[in-house]
Amino acid sequence: MTKSFGLYFHIPFCRSKCPYCDFYSIPYTEEQANRYTEAVLRALSKAPERDLPVDTIYFGGGTPVLFGAQRLLTMIDAVRKRYVVSDDCEITLEANPAAMTLEDLRTLRKGGFNRISIGVQSAVEEQLKTLGRLHSVQQARESVELCRIAGFENVSVDLMLGTPGQTEEAILRFCDTFCPVVEHISAYLLKVEENTPFGRQQMERFCPDEEQSADLYLFAVKELESRGFHQYEISNFAKDGLHSRHNSRYWDCSEYLGIGPAAHSFWKGQRKYFERDLESFSTAEDPWQLWQLDEEGGDFFEYAMLRLRLNEGLRFADCRERYPEINLAPLKQQAQQLIQHGLAVMDEEHIALTVQGFLLSNAAIWRLLEVYD
Repeated sequence: MTKSFGLYFHIPFCRSKCPYCDFYSIPYTEEQANRYTEAVLRALSKAPERDLPVDTIYFGGGTPVLFGAQRLLTMIDAVRKRYVVSDDCEITLEANPAAMTLEDLRTLRKGGFNRISIGVQSAVEEQLKTLGRLHSVQQARESVELCRIAGFENVSVDLMLGTPGQTEEAILRFCDTFCPVVEHISAYLLKVEENTPFGRQQMERFCPDEEQSADLYLFAVKELESRGFHQYEISNFAKDGLHSRHNSRYWDCSEYLGIGPAAHSFWKGQRKYFERDLESFSTAEDPWQLWQLDEEGGDFFEYAMLRLRLNEGLRFADCRERYPEINLAPLKQQAQQLIQHGLAVMDEEHIALTVQGFLLSNAAIWRLLEVYD
């Protein structure tokens, strides 16, 4: 492998778990954090190959900013010892407004971090409380300001759509507050998962229904586009040239290594993952012995499904290069019905879903690709 790859670190700690969240995380303690840091360093020292070029690094969670700047920079130093980090490497940290300090942000910026993704979710106080967020709207605004003071020029914020009581006015308030001061916005629909407090409370009863949520999504897309945030993926919008390079790896099936419990990788054409088990990962002498193979990943169906999440869609030339044995005629034939309903567009070079198609993405993509499953 000569192309560059990405690294993802899962930091599975939170001060408190949001009632809608299904990601793997546990309550933060200093002891657990220290043990986990050592485990990550062991994993890096034994990671596949060495001296390969890395051009994206992403710390997700959980709440990675809770780890503090020194632990995070220790991990970055270990990456530099194992691999070749490019001069323009995108290094992203997920952060919550309630857990950010200017001192840590300045230290992280000096240490090479250059992108911050902040879990804001709403600019309405009542909705933040419903979502179990620990910050206020004022804290969210101030967190962006802290990033600027610390020297970050690439800041992203999250907007959650379809939440209880949400209106178009709430979306406008979010856009008015954050569009002028950030470069990237992730706007995604709330999904109530069964094994969460929201699921047990049947919170979907209080959320906008499917049609109302669709209208809120379309309204958000239109509003963000009008303010210079161009949609490049179903849930992601960026100013020119400032899309998430790391997350784009996922949608293009480019190679990356995921380190930590519940972290996934795409490596040498295979999907691999670690179980959601912090104790096993933290105590393993060689964490890579816990690496599991996902036998369903890495095929044309997955590649096409992920590419169709992007505005630019699926390029036929790329399909032929990656999967020369694949016959694209059935896909093009299946596309005609979606095109007639305004859910997709196609020319000689590519096929892509429209914004309306994104709303029905699961069904639309299945219709296109079921013959390949």
